[in-house]
Amino acid sequence: MNVVVVNNFDRMSEEVAKIMQTQISRKPESVLGLATGSSPLCVYRLLGEYHERGLDFSQLTTFNLDEYVGLAPDHPQSYRYYMEENLFSKVNVNKAKTFVPNGVAEDLEEECRRYEDLIKQAGGIDLQILGIGTNAHIGFNEPGTEFGTITQVVDLAPSTIADNSRFFDSPEEVPTQAISMGIKSIMKAKNIVLMANGGSKADAIAAAVKGPVTTKVPASVLQLHPSVTFVVDQAAASKL
Repeated sequence: MNVVVVNNFDRMSEEVAKIMQTQISRKPESVLGLATGSSPLCVYRLLGEYHERGLDFSQLTTFNLDEYVGLAPDHPQSYRYYMEENLFSKVNVNKAKTFVPNGVAEDLEEECRRYEDLIKQAGGIDLQILGIGTNAHIGFNEPGTEFGTITQVVDLAPSTIADNSRFFDSPEEVPTQAISMGIKSIMKAKNIVLMANGGSKADAIAAAVKGPVTTKVPASVLQLHPSVTFVVDQAAASKL
């Protein structure tokens, strides 16, 4: 496990964006696994700037980690909407090759199977970007999730709902379920980059990097991956 400690959020974003730029330049037809939330916002802005300077996104395939159950793609808090607003509309990606789970599918279990099959058909993920929850979840794989899980419907932990409530007008509006790539799905990626910033993530980062590998700390499984890099700012690294 490679741990890169940088000064602040901006430097973290620059480091992750450069890793993604290198991947896309080296292999234009890369399959990227993408994350949402506040952590990658600046990364996506930087990728838009790289595109303006000539970086070509046209051959990429992308898969998002997760989507809320019950939110349509055009809902302002859906992750499809987030990706359109913050990245897809800023670059020349082929929209037909950008995949986000359908949180309003009639058959959610079938949607999970379909999504897993799509990743397999694409040849697997070359580079997976992750954030981390304050409870060390990756994707929406909450503490207690078995390491062998693939894409599935998950119940969100109370701490995750509380963390996500800042994006909604009221806590009651926050979805309580999501479709998420499973831990096994994530671990199949050839390369993984996890980004974290702020003191609120320090305990999770310390447990993921230095603690025992346990389902109580989902991100700790990354210790077993052959090619993983943590990019964290000084506050998130403060307990390492």
